[in-house]
Parts: sequence; C-alpha cells; structure tokens
Amino acid sequence: MAKSGSLSINSENIFPIIKKWLYSDHDIFYRELISNGCDAITKLKKLELMGEFEKPEDVEYKLLVTVNSNDKTITFEDNGLGMTEAEVEEYINQIAFSGAQAFMEKYKDKANEDQIIGHFGLGFYSAFMVADKMTIDTRSYQKDAKPVHWESEGGTSFEMEEGDKENFGTKITLYLNEDSTEFSNEYRAREVIEKYCSFMPVPIFLENSAAEPQYETIEKDELTEKDTIVETIVEEAKTEEKEKEDGTKEVVEVSPAKEKYKILKRPVALNDVSPLWNKHPNECTEEEYKNFYHKVFMDYKEPLFWIHLNMDYPFNLKGILYFPKINMEYDSLEGTIKLYNNQVFIADNIKEVIPEFLMLLKGVIDCPDLPLNVSRSALQNDGFVKKISDYITKKVADKLSGMCKTDRENYEKYWDDINPFIKFGCIKDEKFEEKMKDYIIFKNLEGKYLTLPECLEENKEKHPNKVFYVTDEKEQSQYINMFKKEGMDAVILTHNIDSPFIGQMEQKNKDLKFLRIDADITDILKEETKEEDEEKAKADAEKAKADGEALAEAFKKALANDKLDVKAEKLKDASVASMITVSEESRRMQDMMKMYNMYGMDPSMFGGNGETLVLNVNHPLVQYVLNHKDGENVGKICEQLYDLAKLSHGSLTPERMTGFIARSNEIMMILAAE
Repeated sequence: MAKSGSLSINSENIFPIIKKWLYSDHDIFYRELISNGCDAITKLKKLELMGEFEKPEDVEYKLLVTVNSNDKTITFEDNGLGMTEAEVEEYINQIAFSGAQAFMEKYKDKANEDQIIGHFGLGFYSAFMVADKMTIDTRSYQKDAKPVHWESEGGTSFEMEEGDKENFGTKITLYLNEDSTEFSNEYRAREVIEKYCSFMPVPIFLENSAAEPQYETIEKDELTEKDTIVETIVEEAKTEEKEKEDGTKEVVEVSPAKEKYKILKRPVALNDVSPLWNKHPNECTEEEYKNFYHKVFMDYKEPLFWIHLNMDYPFNLKGILYFPKINMEYDSLEGTIKLYNNQVFIADNIKEVIPEFLMLLKGVIDCPDLPLNVSRSALQNDGFVKKISDYITKKVADKLSGMCKTDRENYEKYWDDINPFIKFGCIKDEKFEEKMKDYIIFKNLEGKYLTLPECLEENKEKHPNKVFYVTDEKEQSQYINMFKKEGMDAVILTHNIDSPFIGQMEQKNKDLKFLRIDADITDILKEETKEEDEEKAKADAEKAKADGEALAEAFKKALANDKLDVKAEKLKDASVASMITVSEESRRMQDMMKMYNMYGMDPSMFGGNGETLVLNVNHPLVQYVLNHKDGENVGKICEQLYDLAKLSHGSLTPERMTGFIARSNEIMMILAAE
C-alpha cells in the first residue's frame, strides 16, 4: 500500500540549514552517499561473519556509481544490508536518527570493536544540496523482505510504496538541479570520488551510461566467465620460409594460430581498499612507501624518510607521515596531512588533530575514534583530540631523536631539509621542544655538525656564551675569511625560521647570545695594544679618537650623509679597508618588519637601521684619506670605499651601482694616465 507524508524533522527548521549551510562543499554528497553504501556492506559482512547471513556465491560486495549527463542523474547502488519499509520509515523519514547507533547497540557483544563508517541521517540528506528529486529503491537482506520504493521532491515530503528491486541492497537516484549538473559529468564524478573515497574499504566503480561502450582485447587464457564477448578475433599462424641443409626451402610455422577476444572493457575500481597505512610497518617495503607517496601527493621528488604510525590503545590511529625534500627557493613551506575516519577522507590539515608545525609534512592519518560533528567536516575540540595530537607529536619527536642517536650520519645528511620543520616545531610546541632540544645541530664553517653545547665548548676561550652565525656565505665572505684567519668559528643559519628560533634559544638560555658574523667587529679581529707607558697609551687613544672624527667628517662630506655612522678601528687583517656592520638588534628588527610585510616603514622609527661603516686605519687607502683630507681624489676614494663595503655586505641600490661603475672607470683612467 502506497504511503505519503511529511518528513519528521527532529529539530525545527533544520532542513534549510542542512541544504544551505551544513556542508560548505557541495561535492560532499558523493562522500556521504558512498560512505553510507560502504557502511551498509560493512554491516552485512559483519552479519555474515556472525552466521546471521549467507551471501550467495556469485555476489561480490561492491558499490556502483552511475552518471548520465544527458538525463542529469547520478545513481549510487550497493549490495549491502538494504532496508525494510519499517527501516526506511525510521532511518530516512526521521532525519538525524542514527542507524549505526542502533546497529551497534544490538550487536555490541558480538561485533568486537566494530568500526562503522557512518550512518543514515543528515549525511543522506546532503544530496538535496544538488538534487531536486531523489528516489530510493531498496530491499533488505532479511528473508522474504519486500522491496521498497521511496521518493521525495525538495526533501520535505515523500511517497513510499512497494518496489520492484529483486536483489538485496540499496539504489539511490539523484535528479540534479540546474546549478549542479556538473556532478553528472564522468570526469567531475571521478575527480570527486578520488578526492573523498580513494581508500574506502569497499570497491567503488564508476560507470557513464550516456557514453559509448568501451572495449578491450584479451588473450584466450585471460577470459573469465564475467567477461562479455563482443567479437572473436582469429589471428592466423605466422610462417617463415627457411632454407634446409640440402639447399631447398620450406615454409615453417613461427607462431601458431590463436584466438583473441574483444570484450566490454572490464570495470576498474577507483579506490584502494587496503591502503598502505593499514599494513604493519614490518610488512611494507621501501618501494611501497615511495609509490604510495607519489600516488597520493603527486610529488615526483623522493621523500627523505617517513614515520609509520600504528596504535591500537588507548585509541585507534594509523597513518604515515613523510618528510619531503623542500626546495626552499620555489616550494611552499606548507605540506598536506590528509585526515581519514575509517578510510573515509575528512579534510586536509585539520589543526585540532594535527599540530600546526606538522603541517610542513605530507602524510595520511586515519583515526576511527575521532569525534566528528554531524557533517564530518570539523572536529570537536576536546581532551580526546588533544591526546591524539600529543601522541602524533611524541611519535615524530621519538623518530627524530632516535635517528640522531642511532643514525647520526643520515640525520646530518637530512638536516638541511628537516631543520626548518624541527625549529618551527620547537617554537610552536613546548613538549616537542623539550624532547628535541638536545638534538638540534648546527653546521659550522667547515661543514661539521655540532650541538649547541659543542659550539659553546669549542669557542669558550675566544667568545664565551656567544655563537656567531652566517646567513649568506657569499655576501658575508669577507667576514668569514677574517674569522678563519683568527681561528674563529661560526654556524650557518640561512632559513627565515632561524631568527625567531635563536630568539627562543636566547630566552631559554639566559647567558647565551647569537650574533651575526657582521654584527660588530669583535675584539679578536682588532690589533692588540700592549702599551705599558700610560702617557703614550693616553696619547694613542686621543689620536685614534681624532682620526675617527676626521674620517667620519670626510666620509659624511663625500657621501652627503650627515647621519652616517663611522667607526675607525685598527684591524689585524691589513688587506681589509672598509666593511659594514649592522647591530644584531637592528637587523632582527628589520627581519621582523620584512616578515610582517612592513616594507614601507622607516627602520629609524625603531632606533635607526644600525648600520656602521668600519674603516681600517691600518689600510693605506684609509691612511691616504687621513693625510689628504682636501685632496682632489679623496671624495672618490671615500665613495669607492663605502660602495665596496656595501657590496661585500650585500648589494647597492641601482643609483649607487651606476655611480660605482662610472667611478671605477674614472679611477682606472686616472691610473692609466699615470
């Protein structure tokens, strides 16, 4: 007997919310309906294992999605539990009633740790975001169950009657609205299914009923009972004329005649029902890990290494986290962590579950125990989720610290690629920092890797509690050479994460100070004064002061810059005439301004740019300026010394570079004339 009525909504006016706001991505209906079908099959498999259902021998569990762009329809058909009329009434006509909950309650003692993907309810109604009309044809697996036909237009009323479905399972047909016809396109459907359903535990097939049939040709021994033969192709035997020993010729059969068959193209499942993360790590090969990485992340580069997560208690979590090789110049520093719930894709990079610093990695995490909200697209931020996040952090820290302790050679080999991730983790996560602080290493000027205590120990005589560092070996080569001549060391810190990271290290180590190699002229680089005569020492100091003032006046005049900070020093390395230093505080302020896109702001607002022109009084050119203040070429020499210092420190502005080239030519002409 046919039945019609209004849908029983458990919350007032909830349907418009479901249709417009509950799911931000309209393609999500594919995931919901396919996962419901997989759920129905998963339940039926459980009943089969418990002896409450006997599957016919010719039946293979699967889910078929059929699109038809001409009719603007999509069908989802599974051979799972199916539903009786009473179950349709309960699970479909009463929105938000969980079928999975009732099933679990009934079989909680028999189905040990049963993991149900989803349930009929709100997920089912996500289809009304794209469909004007929906029909259900279903038949329960139960003996003598009658088929049921259900349909609804608009989602607020329904009609239900006895159907004509012959086999158990459920078939849902969507009649798409005009705004959503794209979803009946085969390629769009394939894209969405591969996005959400690539690893669901039941084979998923896609068929385009509006397309021309496709064929393939197979050998006779490849033929199976399931193949539909369209044409039998007989290939004649191949022969060859060969000469016999007596000189006569004969025709010899090279390959016998064979039959081939043209068949309807065999359907290929779109998903992998046994993803690599479900295997035990001992069962996975290096090749499998790499192939999985290439397939899931479409990254042609090889991952450096990976962590296979496999936990059953106190919660169920599996996954693989890959450390990718990052091209710092071109690549984004954001990775992709795909979150799954029982092999159903939920979303990328959910920060409640995955610590922010792990977003630099690529990987998959499958946690059936995650408390999802009704749309499966967000997580309840509760203590359980925090425990999962802490577990993932711990496993990553354990992997890295273990590698440093037992495989130091590889740890050092990977360090340049993984150190931004580790440092970011130390800044963002206190527990991670606590576990990793003893495994932070620094590469020195000789390419040797040292821990912080080792760096301090090696240089405690020359600069106690100070670590000098280099951010650009090319630009700071002048300073590096001076350090090397004096047997001093520095570490290489080239990434933009290094500035906040060393700031954090200074906060946690009260007496520690990081200084860029060009921050100041350390006393070790200056000429030692061993003046025993107090009067002479005083006179030398006064002369040095006067020389400094004279040089400052000459350079400020030549460069037309009254704000120029000039310092005169006697350096051990007499080959260095001039150099630029930038105070550590000012440079870090400039770095911060760049990080926060404060490019238009004047650094002097924060106490000047910290730049100092250092002149080596022991160099002949500097002495020439001192002794010929009013000389014809002094202005050119001052400008040239300043530009050379700027060049060795970095680069010149376009205007100064133009002047530098012209002046260099002019100086060479003067020398040539002499």
